[in-house]
Amino acid sequence: MAENAYNAAHLLVLEGLEAVRKRPGMYIGSTDTRGLMHCLWEIIDNGVDEALGGHARRVEVTLHPDGSAEVHDDGRGIPTDKEPKTGLPGVEVVATKLHAGGKFGGGSYVATGGLHGVGLSVVNALSTRMDIDVERSPAAQGISFRRGVPGVFAEEGPAADFEPRSGLTRKGGKVAKGRTGTRIRFWPDRQIFTKDAAFVYDELVTRARQTSFIVPGLELVIRDLRGSADGGELVEDKFRHDGGITEFTDFLASDEPVTEVLRLQGSGTFTETVPLLDDKGHMTPQEVERELEVDVAVRWGTGYDTEVRSFVNVIATPKGGTHVSGFEQAITRTFNEAMKAAKVLKVNDDDVTKDDVLEGMTAVVTVRLAEPQFEGQTKEILGTPAARTVVRRVVAAELKEFLTSTKRQEKAQAKLVMEKVAGAAKTRIAARQHKETQRRKNALESSALPSKLADCRATDNDRTELFIVEGDSALGTAKLARNSEFQALLPIRGKILNVQKASVGDMLKNAECASIIQVVGAGSGRTFDLDARRYGRIIFMADADSDGAHIRCLLATLFFKYMPDLIREGRVYSAVPPLHRIEISNPRKGQEKYVYTYSDDQLQRKLAELKKKNVKWKDPVQRYKGLGEMDADQLAETTMDPRHRTLRRITVDDADAAANVFELLMGSDVAPRKEFIVQGAYEVDVEAIDA
Repeated sequence: MAENAYNAAHLLVLEGLEAVRKRPGMYIGSTDTRGLMHCLWEIIDNGVDEALGGHARRVEVTLHPDGSAEVHDDGRGIPTDKEPKTGLPGVEVVATKLHAGGKFGGGSYVATGGLHGVGLSVVNALSTRMDIDVERSPAAQGISFRRGVPGVFAEEGPAADFEPRSGLTRKGGKVAKGRTGTRIRFWPDRQIFTKDAAFVYDELVTRARQTSFIVPGLELVIRDLRGSADGGELVEDKFRHDGGITEFTDFLASDEPVTEVLRLQGSGTFTETVPLLDDKGHMTPQEVERELEVDVAVRWGTGYDTEVRSFVNVIATPKGGTHVSGFEQAITRTFNEAMKAAKVLKVNDDDVTKDDVLEGMTAVVTVRLAEPQFEGQTKEILGTPAARTVVRRVVAAELKEFLTSTKRQEKAQAKLVMEKVAGAAKTRIAARQHKETQRRKNALESSALPSKLADCRATDNDRTELFIVEGDSALGTAKLARNSEFQALLPIRGKILNVQKASVGDMLKNAECASIIQVVGAGSGRTFDLDARRYGRIIFMADADSDGAHIRCLLATLFFKYMPDLIREGRVYSAVPPLHRIEISNPRKGQEKYVYTYSDDQLQRKLAELKKKNVKWKDPVQRYKGLGEMDADQLAETTMDPRHRTLRRITVDDADAAANVFELLMGSDVAPRKEFIVQGAYEVDVEAIDA
């Protein structure tokens, strides 16, 4: 039997910042652009925490051409005096020791974004160089680090010679009395971060704007000097919003209002067991009473999308947490109680659900408390259990007051929003009933599918294709042209409903839209299930004219609004039928008798090419006015046979931008569309119009 060679000598003990460099993902989430941006926000949040405490009014962020980032705030400045236990300057302690800082109690901060004391030290450990300069009267003092080790650089930049040395090693100019601040500049370590990791200016701007709403009165300046190194212009944005989250909610909302922005404010207390230092320096668990402040801004609009942003102190919690769940529970319960009291919901009606209440709602949920519990250093989810109870109690009381108000304006708004929620519930129930009847769970249910569907024999979703064909005339030819093993056909009569303008209920009542959703078999809207689809590809096959383009646009609108996952997964295509057919008079051996072209420009080039080669063709060249003019062999060869056809995949690179374009071109608001058409009219080539 082999001797067990695993002993204590094999155990690796990581001292200080070594652990951060060995496992960076544990502290910053990843080592790509997302992790790099997290590092920058760890530094920015320190300045924002100063503003939250009333000590700073301005935070400046500068992206330098050499890949470094600099953050300057006019807060109190990191302490530079010696810390009693270590004998080191305070600035060196917080930059080199994990879990060191002013956010563990002691009265320096009440509500902060940082609480683990690892933010600055983690960024320091993952930087080839970090310079910290503290402005405190009478003079500025500085310290530099290489990968977390304090010392002196011989010159500027991270590649300079470095001599390890502890303590404040750099003295600056005089500082006026009463002026304070901290300037931190760091160069990310490319041994840790991926080559393509970079600071993203647009992300910085988005989050800076967001932070300026959360901390009213704070000015954030974002400056990008990277383009100026190549002769480009300096890019700079400034944000300051004194209106707070009311202004933020108005900024986020994109639809017409049903209610004004409501502010639901209040506070509550809870007790928490936390370890505290006693007189003898021992950590002992003690009961501490905490206060949690709740401030929510919410409004309902005419749209269907939900936008909820949540924050703890100044930290965004994109994945929610106990404060968001408390808010959602409160509004759902309060709406049910108020709607039953107002007889908007009848006795036998089902309760409205969370999704019904959230439809068309824009909300900003903020809580402030000392030492919140987050899940992980990236702070994306709040875990403090008491936050759920306090938020639920405050929101329920404030919202009930609004929904049951006797004031004329509030009463009218409350009635409108309750009717909107009731309408959303009815639509959801109708959609659920529709979903229950549309899925084919086995072969016996195939009779429930539309009779006009020409289905395929294969059931393998990876190879099956559904052609949505314009008109019955094209359907007859397509039936002969298709491969019935894996190609299914669904004819539609002309132009379907414009679903961007219509409600969900109207869409479900429309025979063409309902049959498309039924045949695809994966549901629609929130109930859509990509895995339940009956076909691997959906292909729009319409004439190559303006009417055909309109039909493709209407179909794309239906799929983007109610079955967007099919487009995101790249499963929706548009067939490309030819516009012309050239018949060669005397084709040589190996030469095709027919040549197809797909645009007028391509036709002219092809004819010129044939003329140059002295190849004759029969005049006139055939121009297809529609799919029905082709025979089955031509349609198969040019449009349906996978070996010869051309398909255009419909994709979405930017979902928000695509949604805005669909709303502009297909939505209810006429004025922006008219303006778009008028502007575009000047760019149209009159000669290109097929009249």
